[in-house]
Amino acid sequence: MTPNADVVRPSVRLAPMTTDHADQVLAIHQAGLDTGDAAFETTAPDWPTWDTIHLPAHRLVALDPAGTVLGWTGVSAVSDRCVDAGVVEHGVYVHPDTHGHGIGRALLTALVTSTENAGIWTIQSGLFPENTASRALHRRAGFREIGIRERVGRHHNRWRDVVMIERRSTITGTG
Repeated sequence: MTPNADVVRPSVRLAPMTTDHADQVLAIHQAGLDTGDAAFETTAPDWPTWDTIHLPAHRLVALDPAGTVLGWTGVSAVSDRCVDAGVVEHGVYVHPDTHGHGIGRALLTALVTSTENAGIWTIQSGLFPENTASRALHRRAGFREIGIRERVGRHHNRWRDVVMIERRSTITGTG
């Protein structure tokens, strides 16, 4: 069977992330960082740091039938200013062995539902332009590219640009 990026395998289930998933979540995060095209960071944080940064209500994992984490998504508040209360920055990471199986799309779809139900009107993030798979995934999930920040920072001894993306809520009155 050829993987289809729009259909997640039926044996995969999405669940709220718990501390039991921490080691696997951080390992998948590190695998993404190791590609050199996921984020400026080169090392995933420890669990207490990750846990402090990410909002508990919007943490999801994709699990296989044995309970192995295949991918995750989570959000962080962009600011503590009241005007930014409905804006979050997100991350989505999928285990390298499961790319192209619809896991990232399923996680983003569930994240959008979760955040919209909570009154969040904007999900945003930044992607390296070279991360074409993530850019395509986000376009399919309803995100739009709103601009490029040039030479934002040095990463692996070279200046990197960042493509800014966002998804506005489709619930009336919020986006």
